[in-house]
Amino acid sequence: MMSTDAPDPDPMPMPPVQPELEACCGNGCEPCIFELHDLAMDAYRQAMRAWRARHPDTPANAGASP
Repeated sequence: MMSTDAPDPDPMPMPPVQPELEACCGNGCEPCIFELHDLAMDAYRQAMRAWRARHPDTPANAGASP
């Protein structure tokens, strides 16, 4: 039997994966992989604030990493 559950049309944003320390080449790249991650985290936090505004009944710790 197939499930009739539809995918969530407004899923909670997921944080970007933090790069491993070894992912940085150490050559002073512009932008550095860690700077790109910081920018992605800023975008994630903004998306999360907007999502929480649309889902005010969701517990504050929902989606938090351990």
